Amino acid sequence: MLLEVEGLSVNYGHIEAIRGVSFGVEEGTIATLIGANGAGKTTTLKTLSGLRKVREGKVVFDGTDITNLSPEKRVKLGISQSPEGRGCFPGMTVRENLDMGAYVRKDRRSKAYAEDLDRVFTLFPRLKEREKQVAGSMSGGEQQMLAMGRALMARPRLVLLDEPSMGLAPKLIQQIFAIITEINQQGTTVLLVEQNAAQALKRAHTAHVLETGEIVRSGTGTELAGDPAVKAAYLGGDV
Repeated sequence: MLLEVEGLSVNYGHIEAIRGVSFGVEEGTIATLIGANGAGKTTTLKTLSGLRKVREGKVVFDGTDITNLSPEKRVKLGISQSPEGRGCFPGMTVRENLDMGAYVRKDRRSKAYAEDLDRVFTLFPRLKEREKQVAGSMSGGEQQMLAMGRALMARPRLVLLDEPSMGLAPKLIQQIFAIITEINQQGTTVLLVEQNAAQALKRAHTAHVLETGEIVRSGTGTELAGDPAVKAAYLGGDV
């Protein structure tokens, strides 16, 4: 198991954002967390990235307890995140944003770095076309591509994707999810947080439903897509 989350509880002040959350992510797979707004999905990812302190429980990455590690050390170990809302640096160019994603790396003049940059430009040809353009002048879809590309520049073993389809046109949503599958097929493990449950479950090997800070259902993507309660709550179906 590449990632193991055990009994994770996190507070915002006196408010319990997630409680007793446990799940694992196998190396080489796509796992997804689905749920309504406020369910605790983004809090979970921020906690895995080290941006939120753990009240109870622990996080283990590739056999190492990282519960109290800094975000920078987690990136060095191989965990990278594309945040909700994209978080691009608007005054920087596409290339400068991508270089920021690799800030912990010491090999920026190496062949490996050039290969990773080429990988990002192959996955997202639009970024190559816009390499010298400032991020703030790009469309929402282009900024989403940039946020994902920036996360990949850290050469992660596990990439955390927070609402990659948010605010995008349907055609672009299909493209983003196809790229997520390709990223995984190239060997990067993916933990995906998504409100577009239909697309997330279609792509995921394993899936978990978060409701008010707790995991209430787990299974394969196919199993949860066929679950009547999940259909009714998240897929527009009837129980």
